[in-house]
Amino acid sequence: MAITMTPAASDHVSKYLKTRGHGYGIRLGVRTSGCSGMAYVLEFVDDIQDEDQVFESDGVSVVIDPKSLLYLDGTELDFVKEGLNEGFKFNNPNVKNECGCGESFNI
Repeated sequence: MAITMTPAASDHVSKYLKTRGHGYGIRLGVRTSGCSGMAYVLEFVDDIQDEDQVFESDGVSVVIDPKSLLYLDGTELDFVKEGLNEGFKFNNPNVKNECGCGESFNI
């Protein structure tokens, strides 16, 4: 089981952690939401829990809870710029369908 980040995503997170001045890394998870059933959750992590799994990618810690790992195993987190828009892109091999707006998915 693994979660990875592209160099662009790792660089973006590293810059934000430096600007923030503290933090262990980022937490990647899922929650029930949207028209397809699940949505990604991404937030800074200051403390890890005993049950958390931690993956290192280009010097950045990615923390994930066991429940979310079932849905996100093999996911690559990327940071993309498309025209004036920029943001994280989740390349999740487990996704079967996504909603039209791209905000939610199901497995």
